Amino acid sequence: MTAAVLTAAAAAVVLAAALLIWARPRRLVTTPAERAVHAALHTASLAARSLRRGLTPESALDAAPHLRTLVGAEGLGVAGPEGELLAWDGTHRGLTGEFTEAAERALAGERPVLVHVPDPERPGRTLVAQPLLTDSGVVAGALGMVTGTRPGPGTLGALSEVARYACGQLELAELDASRSRLDRAEVRALRAQISPHFIYNALNTIASFVRTDPARARELILDFADFTRYSFRAAGEYTVLADELRNIERYLELERARFGDALQVRLRIAPEVLPVTLPFLALQPLVENAVRHGLAGTPGGGTVTIEARDAGTDCVISVEDDGAGMDPELLRSGSLDASGTGPGAGREAAHIGLANVDDRLRAAFGNDYGLIVDTAPGAGTKVSMRVPKFRAGIRP
Repeated sequence: MTAAVLTAAAAAVVLAAALLIWARPRRLVTTPAERAVHAALHTASLAARSLRRGLTPESALDAAPHLRTLVGAEGLGVAGPEGELLAWDGTHRGLTGEFTEAAERALAGERPVLVHVPDPERPGRTLVAQPLLTDSGVVAGALGMVTGTRPGPGTLGALSEVARYACGQLELAELDASRSRLDRAEVRALRAQISPHFIYNALNTIASFVRTDPARARELILDFADFTRYSFRAAGEYTVLADELRNIERYLELERARFGDALQVRLRIAPEVLPVTLPFLALQPLVENAVRHGLAGTPGGGTVTIEARDAGTDCVISVEDDGAGMDPELLRSGSLDASGTGPGAGREAAHIGLANVDDRLRAAFGNDYGLIVDTAPGAGTKVSMRVPKFRAGIRP
């Protein structure tokens, strides 16, 4: 082999090695300060997961180790709004009595309390109780830390900032709880709006079949029982589309028994969207409005069309009737209220509960997911909703 060939081969090897080194993923080099910030943010997020459940003995116990890491304390305690001990993490567990006393004083005065803890070996040992005061002025509890030396402004400032952060998470927890309570209240209001007239009509319809067709009456009684059991269930603010449609089938069976051939129903449901989660009783008022409005003023009856289709990351559900329609200005002006008792009351008052459903959709999924109403006098009404196939924290 000639020298030129050897030189070329060696150059090829060097070039290949260089390419391999260049192609390997480069390690991300961070400074100690950047790593410290990342660690602090990660620890704060771990504490937030617990505090977003509210301040309870369980959540305090989970959050205490992370809060202690954030303030750099040897021991850290969490007290409730009355100064009662909820959790302690770290050393100096023998100081829990002193902590609860200091926490009560801090909560009463709404200011930090410093207590010198005698220790011959560590003369500067100090217990600090910091009240948890939310921006709304609510006293949520207190944090306490034990330091081996007398704390300086930096340590006291760190405890104050961690307490502020904890208060923010507790306020978010209260907002979540308030939203859940509001959702439950809206469901109860929706039941109150929908149920009375339907129950009255359904029972009258069943009674009319008792003598003429007992077997039919029995089937309708079972449908009515299943419908009411689902509609008045106590568990869950959300349901899946399949269960909502199953309950609507019971409702429509009762209404068809009442109206006969005057009510026609068309279903176009894509099987892949049946597991989609949506607010409980979100479809019922739309279908009931379509039945009432679609048949109102139409001697020959009407048709209700229910469609659910796949739309990429979303599911689009619509309920349409071919009835008399309504003036869109009533919807734009807001004069059609959820109870049907406003200036637009009358034939248009069949649209009960739409504002309720629209509010619940927006609260659950954001403002991009409210109701869309397409209507005009003499052109029927179509109400559509767009529901995400998946949303974190939303499950039946």
